[in-house]
Amino acid sequence: MKNLITAVLCFWASLSLAQSNFTWWKPSDSKVPVIDGQAWSDEMRDTIQRFPPRAEALVRKAVWNLSRNSAGLSIRFVSNASQIVVRYKVTGPYNMPHMPSTGVSGVDLYGLDSDGNWHWAAGKYSFKDTVQYSFSQLLPNDNYHKLGREYRLFLPLYNSVRNLEIGVPEGSIFDVLPQRPEKPIVIYGTSIAQGACATRPGMAWTNILSRKLDRTVINLGFSGNGRLEKEAIDLINEIDAKVFVLDCLPNLISPIVDKKELQKRITESVKSIRSKHPSTPILLTEHDGYTEGYLIPHRQPLFEDANQYLRETFAQLTTEGISNLYLLPISEINIDHEGMVDGTHPNDIGMMNYANAYEKKLREILKAPVGTLKTQIPIRQNREPGSYNWEQRHHEILSLNQTEPTKVVFLGNSITHNWGGKPLNNRIKGADSWQKYLEPLHVRNFGFGWDRIENVLWRVEHDELDGISPEKIVINIGTNNLHLNTDQEILEGLRLLVETVQKKQPSAKIVLLGIYPRREQETRVNTLNKGIEVLSKSLKIGFADIGKTLLLSSGKIDEKLFSDGLHPNANGYEALGKNLATILKK
Repeated sequence: MKNLITAVLCFWASLSLAQSNFTWWKPSDSKVPVIDGQAWSDEMRDTIQRFPPRAEALVRKAVWNLSRNSAGLSIRFVSNASQIVVRYKVTGPYNMPHMPSTGVSGVDLYGLDSDGNWHWAAGKYSFKDTVQYSFSQLLPNDNYHKLGREYRLFLPLYNSVRNLEIGVPEGSIFDVLPQRPEKPIVIYGTSIAQGACATRPGMAWTNILSRKLDRTVINLGFSGNGRLEKEAIDLINEIDAKVFVLDCLPNLISPIVDKKELQKRITESVKSIRSKHPSTPILLTEHDGYTEGYLIPHRQPLFEDANQYLRETFAQLTTEGISNLYLLPISEINIDHEGMVDGTHPNDIGMMNYANAYEKKLREILKAPVGTLKTQIPIRQNREPGSYNWEQRHHEILSLNQTEPTKVVFLGNSITHNWGGKPLNNRIKGADSWQKYLEPLHVRNFGFGWDRIENVLWRVEHDELDGISPEKIVINIGTNNLHLNTDQEILEGLRLLVETVQKKQPSAKIVLLGIYPRREQETRVNTLNKGIEVLSKSLKIGFADIGKTLLLSSGKIDEKLFSDGLHPNANGYEALGKNLATILKK
C-alpha cells in the first residue's frame, strides 16, 4: 500500500513539473464568446453559467442556483497536442448519493477526426481543492494533415465551475473555436435534462443529442425546479431557437400541481413562445415514467395521469390552430428497468434511450433524415485546413444567405469550390469562366474542397438552404466517394441528398450533374453517371452530364483541360461553364 501511495505521489509530482512547460488558456483570454451551449453570451463575459446575471432577480432562488451549474456547456478547440490538461475549481460537493463525481463535477473530452467521426478520450483525474484532468499520449494528428483536430470539452453537470484553465505543451497548436452561429435547440426541463444520473458529462442525453445532430443544444434543465414557470419561459423566449423543447412533466405531477394548474402552465408556456416565435417548432415531452411502478403501484398513476393531461392539452392547442406543435410520447422514449438508477433518473443506458428518441423526433421536425449507409449519414469534415477553413466557409454561406439572395445554388466539392464566385476564396482557378457564364445567372458557390456526399448532406441539414428561395439548385458531388464507396452506395447517398434538398426547397428546380471524368476512372464514372441519370428520372429532377466535354473521342480525359487529372484548368472550366450556362438558361 505504501508503495502504491508513493507511486501516485510521484506521478502527480512529475505531472506538475511537466506542466511548468505548458501554455495555459482561460475563457477570459478570448475576445469572442466561446462557451458552446450558452445563450445570452453578450451578458456572460467569461462567466460559465446558463442564465444571465440579471436572471437572479427574476427567477426563484433555487432555479438561479441551478442555472449556475455548467450542465450542457462545452468548449470547442483545435489542437495537435499529445497531452491536454484541464484544471478548475467547483463550488459544491464533488458527488451525490446516486451520481458519481465524474458526472457531478467532472469533464469529458471528445475529439473529431478529419472525416468528422467522434472519438472519446479517457483522462486521469484528481478531485482535490483544484479538480484536474490529464489526457495523455493523444494521437496528435490524423492522416490528412499535421494541424491537429477539433476537440470538445463537456463541463460538469451538477456543479459550478470557476478558474477553468486548459493547458497544452509549449509549441502545440491550441485554437479555441467561437460559438456556432446556427440556431440552437433549446431544452427546458428537469433533473433528467440537466444530466442526472449520467456517469460523465458526455453521457447526459442532451450532450449525446448534440453530438448525434452535431448542433448546439442549450441545456436549461433545472433539477426539481424546471416547472414551466413564467419567469423562466420569458427568459427562454429571448433565444432565437431552431426548436423549443418543453420537458418539465416529471416536476409537475400531483401533489406538486393539480390537473388544472398543469394544463394552465402548458397552455400559457406554448402560447407565450408562439407569440414571440410564430413558426419555430415546439416539442412537448411526456413523463418518461417510473420503472418501479409495477411493484410500487401508487407510483404508476402519477405519471400516467400527467401524460393524459398533456395529451388533452396538446389536442386542445392543436384544435385552436397552434401550428408546428409536436409531442414526444413515453412509448418512444421507451426506458425499462435496466435504464434507471433509482426508478426516476436514467443511467447511461437510459440516457441513450432519451437521446435516440429525441434524435428521431427532431430529425422528423427539422427535415433532416439519416440513413444507414456511410453516404447517408450527415457529417462534417476537416481534411485540408491548410487550404481553407471548412466551418468558416459554412458560416460565410449562412451569412450571405441573410444579406444577398441568390437565384441559383451550386452544391459541390473542390471542383465547384475552385471555380469562382462567392464566398470569395484564394483558390480560384476558373474565375474567368465563372464571371462570363455563371455570374450573370446569379449563381452562388456552395462548393467545399474535399467534400463527399455525406458532407454536403450535413451542410444542407445545417441551414445552408434556409432563408433563401433559389429558382434552381445544381448538385455535383461524389467523386471523393469513389475510392471509399460502391456505385450503389453513391447512388443511395445521392438519393437521400436530393430528397432532403426537395424537402428544404420544394419549389426549386433541381439539376443533378454527372460526376466529372477523372484520370484512370473514366469507365467507372461513365457507368455510374448512367445510374445517376436513371436516379434523376425516378426523382423527377433534371440531369446533365456536362463533364463529357472534358473527354477525348477515345473516352479518356483530355489532359489539356486538367491540372492534375481530376481538377479542370482554366480551359476546362471554360468548357464546363459554357455547357452549364446553357442548361441553366432553359
